[in-house]
Amino acid sequence: MKARLVMIALAVLSAAAQAQQVTSVEQADAALVKVAQDREAVNAAFAESERVCNNKFFVNNCLDKAKEKRRVALAAIRAREVDAEHFKRVASVAKRDADLAERARKEQEDAATRAAQAPRAPKEEHAAPKPPTGPRVADREAEFAAKQSRQAQQDAAGAAQRAANVEAFARKQEESRRRQEIVARKKAENAEKARLAAEKEAAAAKKAAAKQQAPAQ
Repeated sequence: MKARLVMIALAVLSAAAQAQQVTSVEQADAALVKVAQDREAVNAAFAESERVCNNKFFVNNCLDKAKEKRRVALAAIRAREVDAEHFKRVASVAKRDADLAERARKEQEDAATRAAQAPRAPKEEHAAPKPPTGPRVADREAEFAAKQSRQAQQDAAGAAQRAANVEAFARKQEESRRRQEIVARKKAENAEKARLAAEKEAAAAKKAAAKQQAPAQ
């Protein structure tokens, strides 16, 4: 058990000696991963030491030694952790400063480019109004009045035509009625003539018959 603790302590001290060699963010990240692994190993070894010490006669003395070894190992691990985190913070600040410097440089270049460009002619604030392209108000009113006049004339012409049509229809009706009266009168006259002729023929026939019967008496 002691040999295992010694090996862990040596590994921790060796890693602590290598902590000063961190020169990149990737190495710092790898160092933090190794820190977590070593801390877990130290705690596991201490738990094993506690189990062994509890079976010994001098329990407290054994536990004190195990705790001291754990403290030394964790202190070395913590030192590596601090170094790696410090390197990452410094790298982050350096990157931020570099980004700010690059942004400032680009802004200066853009300002210089804008200053070198020729200024544009100022836009006229009071430009002359454009002449109207559509018809004027007076023209629109005249056109509307002419349209109303044409519509009134069309309505009047239509009314006159309708009145003429009504009058023509009435005249045709009257002429038809007169023709019917003439036809009816002629029919009546012809019927009367036919009746008179029939009566005359009947009277003549009766007279002739009477003459023929007279000698026989």
